[in-house]
Amino acid sequence: MSTGPGAASAPAPHPDDSRTAPDTPRKTSMFSSLRVRNYRLFFLGQVVSNIGTWMQRIAQDWLVLSLTGSSAAVGITTALQFLPMLLFGLYGGVLVDRLRKRPTLLVTQSAMALTALALAALTLTGHVQVWHVYVAAFAVGLATVVDNPARQSFVSELVGPGQLQNAVSLNSANFQSARLVGPAVAGLMITGVGTGWAFLFNGLSFVAPLTGLLLMRSRELHVVERAARGKGQLREGLRYVTGRPELIWPIVLVGFIGTFGFNFPVFLSAFADDVFDAGAGAYSLFNTLMAVGSLTGALLAARRGTSRLRVLIAAAVAFGALEIVAALAPSLWLFALLMVPIGIFSMTVNVTTNTSIQMATDPAMRGRVMALYMMVFLGGSPVGAPIVGWVTDVYGARVGLAAGGAVAATAAVVIGLVLARVGNLRLSVGWNHGHPRLRFVSRERERLAEAA
Repeated sequence: MSTGPGAASAPAPHPDDSRTAPDTPRKTSMFSSLRVRNYRLFFLGQVVSNIGTWMQRIAQDWLVLSLTGSSAAVGITTALQFLPMLLFGLYGGVLVDRLRKRPTLLVTQSAMALTALALAALTLTGHVQVWHVYVAAFAVGLATVVDNPARQSFVSELVGPGQLQNAVSLNSANFQSARLVGPAVAGLMITGVGTGWAFLFNGLSFVAPLTGLLLMRSRELHVVERAARGKGQLREGLRYVTGRPELIWPIVLVGFIGTFGFNFPVFLSAFADDVFDAGAGAYSLFNTLMAVGSLTGALLAARRGTSRLRVLIAAAVAFGALEIVAALAPSLWLFALLMVPIGIFSMTVNVTTNTSIQMATDPAMRGRVMALYMMVFLGGSPVGAPIVGWVTDVYGARVGLAAGGAVAATAAVVIGLVLARVGNLRLSVGWNHGHPRLRFVSRERERLAEAA
């Protein structure tokens, strides 16, 4: 694969190509990437850090809700954490393409650790105010501008192209495994000793990834050509993405879903507090059950050897539809159980988009492309979270969740039709072993088959 400037003019693959990279195997061992020592160190460090991250997320949301009693305030906190990605995400991608990934991650991970420790000190001493949480959220967001694309693109240096899809999927499984532990521990910690201890644990948890980064063997990293400093690199990255349907439309789709459908801190805290009047324990339960589904979805993605865009569209439609169903759930336990399939389909959307974009992107452009993807996916929250929080406060949690699901499902259907048109596909409805089967069929291939 070319890594020079001319790579931006390479022809795009078919929008519904069953493989986004020709050398990607169809089936692979679920944990094959862990045989690579450097990736194993990275993976283990992230397990510990991700547990702390989830503990802080739960504690942060609950602290803001306790201080203000407002779902909109929770939305503002989420918005401030992701606002830097929206404002500066593309510039972070340009920096990542120029810098060495491992030293960059050492700096960003250290900055996030110090922020968590500062918030812990304020909370444990009883001096914390809501504006302190806002400032901490914004500071973490600033570090994430560089940390996120650096971590995403560093995976290819750890394992190489042959294991990339498996490693990306295992990263998601890692994050969701921590999501099983973090919210449960956070719920016990909040009700037992207070939110400050969760912030302290998160600050200390960064010791694990920092140690892993320091222990890696530089000679075993897969060298990726870094972009030279120059003008127009931001515009070059945008042109690269907009000229490829297999990149731009999945990014647009996750933009809609991330902005309106993935605002779970707002939705779940409101359902726990206002709809079911069940407190922090229920909020923790909802997050834990969603993590069960998300972990299942991530492991299934690690097992798959392909990354199909039609899987992305189908999963996005199912995700939106399930959010609408959950909004109508009459009881706490039914709502809680629906978090499992919602987690499965949300993770299928996440992993399928991430892997398909990385596999379809030239390595020299990967930092900028992943920064744009993360900017749209995470940066949409500053726009969506206050809106969703306002709708939730004014019209109720059920209306807020149903509206988010409706936006996600509608966007998936529209973009699926756009991709079908771009790829000259038609919808085929048939039966397979007694079951209905929906799939997109290439009109060109049909014509060739008829001619033959």
